Amino acid sequence: MENNQCINFLLTKAQQSVFSYFKNMLDEFGVTPVQYGILNCLWGNDGLTATQIAHNLSLDGSTITGILDRMENKELLMRVPDPNDRRAIRVVLTEKGFQLRNPIEKVVEEANQFVLSIFSQKEQAQFNHFLEIIAEHINSF
Repeated sequence: MENNQCINFLLTKAQQSVFSYFKNMLDEFGVTPVQYGILNCLWGNDGLTATQIAHNLSLDGSTITGILDRMENKELLMRVPDPNDRRAIRVVLTEKGFQLRNPIEKVVEEANQFVLSIFSQKEQAQFNHFLEIIAEHINSF
């Protein structure tokens, strides 16, 4: 099979291009695309556990630990004991982490618009839907 007919190659090539574009857009904030994903989870629901964040972003436990360490060193978040379960640790945003919300969301919205601007509104909805169907299909095994 030629690479241009292999779904894995095509998705990987597209993902790497989009990732690189988003990385460049987020550089001014000192945040990577994955760190943005974590911030976005916490902006919507501050105080999640690392396991909950990893699940939301489809990351494994060892990956999330290192990312959280780097974000904590940047003073974007803190890990604090759960007051209701002393075995659990909650991830909470710092003021610096909260303050990045508006400027980063603006940049991410602009980046999304640029990446998808080659499609009509209907095609964008279909494209997103097809990607979700692929993920659900593979995850069902």
